[in-house]
Amino acid sequence: MNAREEVTRTVALHGFEIRVRVRPGAPGRTPLLLCCGIGAGFEAFTPFVDALDPDIGVIRFDVPGAGASPPGALPIGFPGNAFLVSRLISALGHRRVDVLGLSWGGGLAQQLALQHRGRVRRLVLVSTGTGMTMVPGRPEVLAKMLTPRRFRDVEYAASLAGTLYGGSSRTRPSQVREVLGDSTRVGSRRGYTHQLMAIACWSSLPVLPLVTTPTLVLSGDDDPIIPVVNAHVLHRMIRGSQLHVYPGGHLTLVTDVEVLTPVITGFLHTDLPQTSATTKERP
Repeated sequence: MNAREEVTRTVALHGFEIRVRVRPGAPGRTPLLLCCGIGAGFEAFTPFVDALDPDIGVIRFDVPGAGASPPGALPIGFPGNAFLVSRLISALGHRRVDVLGLSWGGGLAQQLALQHRGRVRRLVLVSTGTGMTMVPGRPEVLAKMLTPRRFRDVEYAASLAGTLYGGSSRTRPSQVREVLGDSTRVGSRRGYTHQLMAIACWSSLPVLPLVTTPTLVLSGDDDPIIPVVNAHVLHRMIRGSQLHVYPGGHLTLVTDVEVLTPVITGFLHTDLPQTSATTKERP
């Protein structure tokens, strides 16, 4: 087996069966833990992982009820999921990780940095907000988020791509079909409901000033689900954070990997003290 070959396994944690995939990185280097958006299995991150520096070890996992991880009998919210992730990090033999959260996964990443701050070396928040206190997208967009149909029906997902995800999906809807249809495992309806309840009953806004982890906030200027104003809120509330606004939409991280991969890699590579900064790319 190649030393960098990914390994998929199931880890039993406190009554949950968590599917995880690990790509080893360079010895002694902090691995990157990836937290998925709502309803998505970890395969959705494949384009980004493939474009990432191979020296960076990667941990991908399905939260209970998403992908191939069975749901629990009851919802456990972000605190419960963060507890499981902390135990998962230990079970995989790591003390600290860098954490990237996309959309719903950004909420989980924030919770992990607050609840288990000693576990997180660097925090990357992509296309995400502060939960129930965030500035929402348009009602007709959010209504389409109430069902996991877009993960079960790839043609339906492609038909909604531009309206739902913005960015290059408006002109190349086939990207969404490739990312969500060909590689993403579909979780259970109960698990999807549990994830909806987690984000609807949670807010990081009052406690964001307590985040001490060096943080990079990324947002597209054409994100119908989580408008870019939410990134500015995160940036203002997390002291010393960096904000990078790019031309793109909600799924740019995985549909246009060349846009964000260098930015994220540069942030993870640096060991310099972090200072507050804002950057905005132009087409």
